[in-house]
Amino acid sequence: MSTVHMNTARSTVLAAPVALTLALVATACGPAEPTKPNNAPGKPGGTYSVALTEPDHLLPGRTTSSYSLQVLQGLFDPPASLDPKDGTVKPLAALSWTTEDNVVWTVKFRSGTTFHNGEKVTATSFADAWNAAAYGPNGWDSNYYFAQIKGYDALNPAKEGADPTARTLSGLEVVDETTLRVTLKAPFGQFPMLLSFPAFAPLPKAAIAKPDVFDIAPIGNGPYRLDGQWERNQKIELKKFAAYGGPRKAMADRIDFKIYTSRETAFTELQAGNVDVLTTVPAANSMQAKRLFGERFSIRPSGTMDYLGLPVKDPRFADPRIRKAISMAIDRKGITQAIYNGVYKPATSVVGDMIPGHRPGACGKTCAYDPAAAKKLFDEAGGFDGPLELYFSNSDATYEQWMTSIANQLKDNLGIQDVKFRKMAPADLSPLLNEGRNKGPFRQNWVIDYPSIQNYLDGLYYPGNRSGWSDKEFDSLVAKGNAAKGGEAIAAYQKAEDIALRDLPYIPLWNWQDQSAWSDRIDNVVIDSYAAGLHLDRVTVNR
Repeated sequence: MSTVHMNTARSTVLAAPVALTLALVATACGPAEPTKPNNAPGKPGGTYSVALTEPDHLLPGRTTSSYSLQVLQGLFDPPASLDPKDGTVKPLAALSWTTEDNVVWTVKFRSGTTFHNGEKVTATSFADAWNAAAYGPNGWDSNYYFAQIKGYDALNPAKEGADPTARTLSGLEVVDETTLRVTLKAPFGQFPMLLSFPAFAPLPKAAIAKPDVFDIAPIGNGPYRLDGQWERNQKIELKKFAAYGGPRKAMADRIDFKIYTSRETAFTELQAGNVDVLTTVPAANSMQAKRLFGERFSIRPSGTMDYLGLPVKDPRFADPRIRKAISMAIDRKGITQAIYNGVYKPATSVVGDMIPGHRPGACGKTCAYDPAAAKKLFDEAGGFDGPLELYFSNSDATYEQWMTSIANQLKDNLGIQDVKFRKMAPADLSPLLNEGRNKGPFRQNWVIDYPSIQNYLDGLYYPGNRSGWSDKEFDSLVAKGNAAKGGEAIAAYQKAEDIALRDLPYIPLWNWQDQSAWSDRIDNVVIDSYAAGLHLDRVTVNR
C-alpha cells in the first residue's frame, strides 16, 4: 500500500482474480524504523498536528485517494495491515484467515470490539461494508477492489444500462458473529494482503443508512475517533478512542489535521512551527529540509509513479506511434532535475523499481529522450490536428511546472503549438477522467497497494480504465500470472507489461521518492512505503 502522496486520484482496481504467492511481496526497500534515537517507547498523551491536502471522502469504500487514506488510517481498522518493515501482511481487526484452495477463505474477527458510537463490530459489519462498496449503482470508488469475490458481476452488469440482478455478493457468508466465509471467483493468494486496504474496514449501520452524512462525520473502529466533523478545506480533528479494543495502542491524545492547498504552503508552515508533520516535502525543498531538520528529515524509496495518460479512443491518439513520439519527446531527466531536485528518478518501466520483478530499461528507447527520432515517428504517423489539452490537478504546484515543461518540449520537439491547460481540483478531475470526459492527455499517478507487478497492471489497465485501452493478449497474460506462483507469475506479468509498453496508453514518467520532515515536538515517527504514510498511533509528543 502507499504512503500519503499528492495524487490526483487512485483508480485502483483488481479486475481479475489473482493467485500470486505471498513470497512475491519481498521488497528491496529498507525497514521503516521509529525516529526515537534510543527506541524508547515515549510517553502517552499530548497533541500533534499533520499537514494534509483536502480529502475527497472519509467513508472508506468511497475513496481511493491517498489524502483520505491518511485520515482513515487512524479512524478505521481493516481486517489486516502491512508491516512497515517489510510489507508483509499481519492481522488487525481480524485474528486469522485460513484457506485450503485460495478460493474459499474463512476470516475470523476479534470479538468484543466496538465502533466509536458503541455499536458492536461483527462479521456482518464487514459484509455490509463490502456489499455497499461492490454494489455498482452506489458508485463508490473502491468498487473494483471487490471484483474477485463471487457474485460481483451480478452487482455490476457489463451491459450498459442493465440493472444489477442482486444487491449483495453471493460470495459472502456470515457464519457467526465473528466469522465471515468469503468465496472468490478463482484462486487469489494475495487476498489477505488486499484485506489491508481501508475499503475492507467494517461500517456501522449509520454508514449504510445515510452515507452522505457519514462521509463528513465518520464513525470508525480504529484507535482514534473524529472530534466534531470534517471542516472542509480547513481541518479534521481526531481524539483517542478510550474503548478501542484492537492491537494498535494510540500514544497521543489528539491529532489535528491541518488542510493546506499546496505542499509548499505546508512546508512553510512546518518551518514556522505551525504544523508538526509533513509527509510529502516538495522535492525542490529537499536540500533545505535536510539542512533545517537533520535527522528529522527522511527520504524513502517509493512504489509511486507518475504517468501521462492518453485517451486512445480519440482518433488523434489512436496510433501507438503518436503515443511513442510524445514519450520520446519528453526529457524525463531534465524535468526531474529541474523540478524535483533529482530526487525523483526517470521511469524506464511501468512498475516501480522497488517492486520484485522490476526490469530496468523495460521501456527501452520509447522512454529515452530522443527529439529527432520522436519528430520522425510523429510525422510518419501523420502528426496531430487541433489543440492539445493537458489535464492535471491543482493540488501541487509541481504538477503545473512539469506539465509546462512537457508542453514546451512537445511544442519544440514535435511542433504542436496549440497547447491548453485544464487545471482543476482533484475532486473535480477524478470523476471527469473516470467518466472519460477529458479531451486530451492527463496526469495519472499510481500509488501501490502492495508490492507486486500485478498491482500496477490491474490498477492501471483495468477494464474501462481512464485511457480506454484494452488488449486480449494482455488480459490473457495477466490471467496466466494470476493463476501462477513465484517466478512463473512474474514472467507472465512481465510479458503483459511488454504489451502495455508496446501500445503505450500510459507513458511512464518518473518514480517518486518519499520525503518527510517533522518538528522536534514529536518522536517515534514511522512513515513507510506500504501503508497510508504516517503511523498515527505510534507518534509520541514531547511535553
